[in-house]
Amino acid sequence: MKKFTLEELPDAVTMLHEKMECIEMLLKEKGYRYKDRSQNYLLKEKCSSHYNKNDLAQLFYILMDEKILFFDDKCEKYNRSKMQQFIEGNFTYTGDAGLQVSIDTISKQFSESKGFTYGEKQLKFLDKIIWLFQKRREKLAGR
Repeated sequence: MKKFTLEELPDAVTMLHEKMECIEMLLKEKGYRYKDRSQNYLLKEKCSSHYNKNDLAQLFYILMDEKILFFDDKCEKYNRSKMQQFIEGNFTYTGDAGLQVSIDTISKQFSESKGFTYGEKQLKFLDKIIWLFQKRREKLAGR
């Protein structure tokens, strides 16, 4: 890094400030925002989930596989890839410590959702979802 003389310092600070403004604009375009400007950090707001990573993958896999949610309903491989990218970029899950964790990759969990050996896990997950929807239905029905 170049060392600046005292005379060059004001111009260097101005140039650095302009570059920082450009970076801020690019980050805003990508959906990032300042959580607190005084703390000097950026955070992309994501949707949080009380599900663990496996259950979150199960949920989205089922919604995708049943064509409830999709990016491309004609090309299964492209749809799966886009769905995984969407989940990774927009959701967090409840980690082992009970804290929200960003999803680096969900590919393994998606593969497990499709595999024949994970049918039992998917059935248990579906039972939980059905139970939740039944409770919701009872609540709406006024029971």
